[in-house]
Amino acid sequence: MDFHCHLDLYPGAREVYREAAKRNEFTWLVTTSPKAFAATSRALEPSPTVLMTPGLHPEIAHERAAELDLLLEQIAGAKAVGEVGLDGSPRFRAHYEVQRRIFSAVIARCAEVGGRALSIHSRRAVRDVLAELGRNPNFGTAVLHWFSGTPAELRAAAALGCWFSIGPAMFDSASGKALAAAMPRDRVVPESDGPFAKIEGKPVMPWSESQTAEGLAPLWRLSTEEAASVLAQNGRALLKLIGR
Repeated sequence: MDFHCHLDLYPGAREVYREAAKRNEFTWLVTTSPKAFAATSRALEPSPTVLMTPGLHPEIAHERAAELDLLLEQIAGAKAVGEVGLDGSPRFRAHYEVQRRIFSAVIARCAEVGGRALSIHSRRAVRDVLAELGRNPNFGTAVLHWFSGTPAELRAAAALGCWFSIGPAMFDSASGKALAAAMPRDRVVPESDGPFAKIEGKPVMPWSESQTAEGLAPLWRLSTEEAASVLAQNGRALLKLIGR
């Protein structure tokens, strides 16, 4: 399974999509903008093992802010939403208020339509993400993708009921390993974040769950097989929340 993947952005995307649909029990294809979601939905044949969702990535929020109304329309007919969120890193800080306006509208819309699962970007913005979720308690289920906050922020996110999607690239740093080890074990699911996430310069592929299990096993003091079993069990529990 892969709970956060930009399947439409790989080189040779159609072939990668077909392979993922065949290999994986489930792949969550997150999109970066409402128009990208519409285009991807037209370009790729639907698959029972792939969930395509509308989103508006915070890194391009200032460029695509005019698409917000379209996103709010798309949310009504979607089982889940992503990628959405906030990015407070220096490169995108100048557009933070635009990001906040969009994210606030998305979370409010999810609550309005009965709750949705969301794949959420929270780089250097965890407190604001959690505050927005807290203001809309009926928003649904938050899956924090590639979490990189502080240990205190991780505890706050866990207390709020958040899930966490992590991939092989997270184990490249000591801080990433420490955060992965501290996450609630029953709310961790695999992701690739391909093709953006890379290992040794190559994009992580959507069928990388076994690599995530290998990375988690020593942190959880389990065998790789046991870690893989936990991830699979968690993934199926999250799929029920998504409505798959």
